[in-house]
Amino acid sequence: CSIGCAIWFGFLVDFALQPVLLLLGKKGYKCKPSGEGQAPSSGKKEGPASGKGAKAKERPAEKSKDKGKKAAKQAEALPELQEFEEEHRPGGMMMIIRMIRSQIVAMIPESARRTFREQRAFADRNIVALATRLVLSACIVFTILSLKPKVFTFANHCHNTARSLSNPKVVTKIHDRVKGTVLMDDYLKGYQWIDQNTPKDARVIAWWDYGYQITGIAKRTSLADGNTWNHEHIATIGRILSSPEKRAHNSIRHLADYVLVWAGGGGDDLAKSPHLARIGNSVFPDHCGDDDPKCMKFSFNADGSPTPMMAKSLLYKAVKHNLVQGVHLDPRLFKEVHTTKYGKMRIYQVMNVSQESKEWVADPKNRVCDAPGSWYCVGQYPPALDKLLAKRRNFAQVEDFNRGGEKSAYTRMIEQERSRARTDL
Repeated sequence: CSIGCAIWFGFLVDFALQPVLLLLGKKGYKCKPSGEGQAPSSGKKEGPASGKGAKAKERPAEKSKDKGKKAAKQAEALPELQEFEEEHRPGGMMMIIRMIRSQIVAMIPESARRTFREQRAFADRNIVALATRLVLSACIVFTILSLKPKVFTFANHCHNTARSLSNPKVVTKIHDRVKGTVLMDDYLKGYQWIDQNTPKDARVIAWWDYGYQITGIAKRTSLADGNTWNHEHIATIGRILSSPEKRAHNSIRHLADYVLVWAGGGGDDLAKSPHLARIGNSVFPDHCGDDDPKCMKFSFNADGSPTPMMAKSLLYKAVKHNLVQGVHLDPRLFKEVHTTKYGKMRIYQVMNVSQESKEWVADPKNRVCDAPGSWYCVGQYPPALDKLLAKRRNFAQVEDFNRGGEKSAYTRMIEQERSRARTDL
């Protein structure tokens, strides 16, 4: 409701400001004539040609015509964009909206569209029409001002809602037995440390939850974030982090320069770790095995001790490094470079990073996107990971978003549980 009201309010403000901006010199809507866009004639007449020479000339002319048509279509599909014109960029939801809009527009008769364009141009350029719109804008502004108390209440409500939805917070207040209430800014300081102490082209591997923070605050490349739609990629990261230390390093050295984990309890990576292993197992059936779809072997025992699979994993060792007797990372593989004041974030440098794989990933030729300039790129992995990727199977979610994928043991188990639940009802 708040979002809908805010959009409507924004529309009203934009509508009220438009005539003012137009009177101040903003360019109005221009109705393009029907013949615009066609190539002008040179005016020169060419005599008729005959023989082989004429045929030879016709063929290149036909080819150039086809090329011209293709180029025109491409230019129409992918117009030259300014930096701020995000809604026109290829790929993503806006491209879907544009396609739907074009289909709807195609259903409207050309005469109706021409009339609309003419009326719109008239409303933006005729002084009488602008004056009428200005009077209407004044009425809108007067109405908004008369609702001033309610507007402030609404704005305050939106602000409070935005704050409540902005979790997870990187700065919180905690109670210290000695100091009382103190500011716990471990996460913020950790990201700032990365920004100030690592190379600008450094890549950070972490669970996807922290991807936006790594990109936005630490200003470094994250391997995944909340907009990573590729389930197989998320599962690959889950498998790597929940794998034994040596096996994890064999993969990470081709992907990242640093490993970041949340530690210190209270929703840290160990609390999430069973999900990482389970998601990894949904694509890599050899991780926990189809006989263990919930990855129960990667968890904690009733007494709080880790299971053997958990104890060997990179994730467990990175969180508990030198905090639990006998638990530490091999410094030849991962070097601890920073732990925050309250121990909420730990950062490790990946040793012996493959420079060959790093250069391969950085090469623009190896980036695969669904459209030129698109924000959605499925990407590719360096060839050194082919052996690992050969073990993956396409994933089909319960909702079957990824058509044609093989159902994992976990998905089959969920479907069976749902079927039993329906039968019980």
